[in-house]
Amino acid sequence: MHQISIATIPGFVWAYRFGVGSNAFERLADTTAREELCSDGSFIWLHLSLVDARVGAFLDEFPGLTEAARTALTTHETHGTITVDEQMVFGTLVDFQRDFDQDTRNLGWLHFAISDRFIITTRLQPLRSVERARATVEKNPIKFQRPLDIFELLVIEFQRTLISLVIEITEELNLIEDFVYENAERDERRRLAPVRRTMVRLHRHLRTILSLMRRAAASDDDEMPLGFDDVAGRLTGRLETVDQDVYALQERARLLHEEIDSKLSSETNRHLYILSIMTAFLLPPTLVTGFFGMNTSALPFANGTNGTEYAIGLIIISLLLAWWLLKKVKIL
Repeated sequence: MHQISIATIPGFVWAYRFGVGSNAFERLADTTAREELCSDGSFIWLHLSLVDARVGAFLDEFPGLTEAARTALTTHETHGTITVDEQMVFGTLVDFQRDFDQDTRNLGWLHFAISDRFIITTRLQPLRSVERARATVEKNPIKFQRPLDIFELLVIEFQRTLISLVIEITEELNLIEDFVYENAERDERRRLAPVRRTMVRLHRHLRTILSLMRRAAASDDDEMPLGFDDVAGRLTGRLETVDQDVYALQERARLLHEEIDSKLSSETNRHLYILSIMTAFLLPPTLVTGFFGMNTSALPFANGTNGTEYAIGLIIISLLLAWWLLKKVKIL
């Protein structure tokens, strides 16, 4: 077999070798030969970046990958999938992107393929949960005795990221509520909109992943890796808990949006009420001035010396009459 060094592997980010049943743990250098990645009695975690378009060609020659798993690792689809087939688990999970050393709320996608010998993950942008999982692996590698343990860690780190996000958004909603219920003259809809958008997207993707996880766990035992049903059951319980929190925040944000709309509607109605009152007061004097402003003959008070005073008196009387009518019908 022609030997290709991992230095020529496009999109290489990192690779770890885990010794099963021992403390053996090794971070592989980019000079490791491809056929040496999976030695007897060990498994690897290989992480690749899809920024390099040649990753697909490399995976086509990776031993142990099925055609469906290769497609899952190189796809650019933006929806979650989990498939169990031929003792392998592969698909796509949602995660949050990282911008250099700064976490963001932009969604990213982690593609994975798992067998008893390896877990391969690919992504376009750096992802928050993957970086945290890597730090955990380097801190205590003895905990991970099989590729499914790495997969479980990735999902757990995503759940922890969601919990942190739920806490952050809860604080944001608290601040928005303070302005809304303190009658502050601010329109908080612009601040609330991205929060609602994030919650809706998260809830939708979480429900999809939960459904896929349950369906994968219900696959035939001959198709799934050993122990996957137990892992899927634990992860489903974790994700259901955080999904309830996300849904509660989504409902809270919706009710808060309705409260803001109600407040703005009440403010608009108050302004219209004031405008209507002003119109009702000004209409009679307008009629008086309009009448005396006609360029016609035989207008009252046109020939006298006190016509202006009489007209002003009529204006005052019309104002008093308008005020009396508004009080009588209980508008004022």
